Amino acid sequence: MAFKCIIVDDEPPATRILENYIGKVNFLEKVGVFNDALKALEFLNSQSVDVIFLDIQMPQLTGLQISKIISKDIKVIFTTAYPDFALEGFELNAVDYLLKPISFERFYQAVSKLNSEPKIEISNQSNLPDFLFVKTDGKNKFQKVFLTDILYVESLQNYVCIHTSKQQIITHSSLKNVIESLPENEFIQIHKSYVVSLKHIESTDNFSVFIKEKELPIGATFKEAFFDKIEENKI
Repeated sequence: MAFKCIIVDDEPPATRILENYIGKVNFLEKVGVFNDALKALEFLNSQSVDVIFLDIQMPQLTGLQISKIISKDIKVIFTTAYPDFALEGFELNAVDYLLKPISFERFYQAVSKLNSEPKIEISNQSNLPDFLFVKTDGKNKFQKVFLTDILYVESLQNYVCIHTSKQQIITHSSLKNVIESLPENEFIQIHKSYVVSLKHIESTDNFSVFIKEKELPIGATFKEAFFDKIEENKI
């Protein structure tokens, strides 16, 4: 089923680009285009909409003001030429923040998030076990590992190394298999070779995560999702 979406932007060139992009994505359906914020709100009062592509700098009402008025069920993707508003946009739980001029690649990256939210309800995760049995050398030899003890997991070609607060455990597996066994609200992949425990992160910078004096690299592919997760828990 396609997501019904509208565009709210007072710049015609920007709306034309977004209309073109929406038309290329089979899970999006454009149901309205507005260059007037008040008319967009009138439309939302009478029509069901899933997603709004929302410019920030507009007359009468800004995009940030509109996002505070509309239903929380409507997903917001901000579009603007001004990067200064990015932080406030994410504080309002926006799906993404697109900086003009918007490339199709960046647009598609943003709308792809619509299909991945939410993956698992947190209430369901509370029923998951708080440990894993990890296969070690020898037939039917397994070691119990509590999730709270895991600092990070490292990929070693056909093996993974689970680094805990007490030891390192190497098992024949893929990082993908390990990720599927970990609760996503507690662990996050930061690099093609590393998954880290959010609980045990001591600090970060733009390129690295630091856990127990160990510096782990943040891969470019994973950087945005990682810092989105950090934003959810910042003060």
